[in-house]
Amino acid sequence: MDPNIVVQMLKDNGFKRIKLFESDSYTVSKFAGTDIEVMLGIPNDQLHDLAKDYDNAKDWVKENVSDHHLRLHAFGRYVAVGNEPFLASYYDRYVNDLFPAMQNVQKALNAAGFGNVIKVTVPFNADVYESHSDKPSDGQFRSSLKGQMTSIAKFLRQNKAPILVNIYPFLSLYQSSNFPASFAFFSNDGRKVYDGNIAYSNVFDANYDTLVTALKKIGVPDLKIMVGEVGWPTAGHKYATPDYAQKFYAGLMKRLAANKGTPLRPGKLDVYLFALMDEDQKSIAPGPFERHWGIFTYDGKPKYPLDLSGGGNQNEMLVAAKGVQYLPAQWCVLNPDATNPVGLDDALGYACAYGDCTSLKPGSPCASLDKNWQASYAFNNYYQINDQDVSACDFNGLATVVKTNATRGNCLFPIQIVSDGGRIGGSRGGFMAGVLVLLALWFTL
Repeated sequence: MDPNIVVQMLKDNGFKRIKLFESDSYTVSKFAGTDIEVMLGIPNDQLHDLAKDYDNAKDWVKENVSDHHLRLHAFGRYVAVGNEPFLASYYDRYVNDLFPAMQNVQKALNAAGFGNVIKVTVPFNADVYESHSDKPSDGQFRSSLKGQMTSIAKFLRQNKAPILVNIYPFLSLYQSSNFPASFAFFSNDGRKVYDGNIAYSNVFDANYDTLVTALKKIGVPDLKIMVGEVGWPTAGHKYATPDYAQKFYAGLMKRLAANKGTPLRPGKLDVYLFALMDEDQKSIAPGPFERHWGIFTYDGKPKYPLDLSGGGNQNEMLVAAKGVQYLPAQWCVLNPDATNPVGLDDALGYACAYGDCTSLKPGSPCASLDKNWQASYAFNNYYQINDQDVSACDFNGLATVVKTNATRGNCLFPIQIVSDGGRIGGSRGGFMAGVLVLLALWFTL
């Protein structure tokens, strides 16, 4: 999507801070003069070079901070060094690089004159800490990371910077069939976890306070915590639906509006919402829901009512993107003349391998389609991702282009959008798919 349209959508909805996963100058330039605060991101694959050579950190700061400030007048308070670099599935790939990279980047920020206003931080996955009893009071950092986390936490406190943690109640529900569904929400109508005199009614609070305890045990009980990501997907699993997402966000917004905090950290919560829009090119290795975290559809339409004030208005809708342009109104579907088509399974498999068929998964809006319409959905998705190239709607004669909307009930057959002021994007996020689509939004009252 055209980044100018995205920026206007952010302004229309009152979002004041964004978190990027990269620091592309073209993207950051779109926020110049908007009063939207940008947290720049440094990808994990850059950590080693930044850790081994201070000159690399100086170059990064010059190109991504100094130039933005002087030339673009765009600014933010934090630089996120890496993203979930200690994720258990990464094993120890970034363990030895993260802290020295943070030190070098902060040193370079200081040398460039930004040290008092821009601080480095790092978003961690919640798997860096644990509790053997599932009670927050037993929270501690993983033994293999305790030394690193102690050094990093003390460094952040010294620099008056926060630690970021990504908390996903949905994943608790997804990863365990025995997890009580009510505990993933804020409705306070189900299971409670008792920890001494404290009764936890939701996993968000329990997870957050597990980190609070872990920080206390390494001697930094007062370190500021920000939630770097929290969200709920809308397809790819039986619990990944717009209704469940709306329920989760309604509870979260009410909690934020109350400035209630958690039992161990009362007060205001700083929370980034993940994500702005769906992205059809994201890896689905963690699960088929990974492409559906957006609170907006790929073309900037709100998926469900959401009252950002926390007032509970069930009819309040976010402001949709304005000025979105689409490719011609045409769809690629299974050729109706192809009766008992030979090779349909192979064609369907190919379209799904190189397109996005996660909306066909159980619990998703297109899961009830019969095989022929599943093929049509897959063909159309592949066709649109390839910008309606005529060669992308063939499949050995099994497919044909039609002018009649192929959408079936709640199963949307999308049309590709024109992105970036006339340039056609390679996916239904266009230019923004790797940057702004992968952002989080900060909610504040």
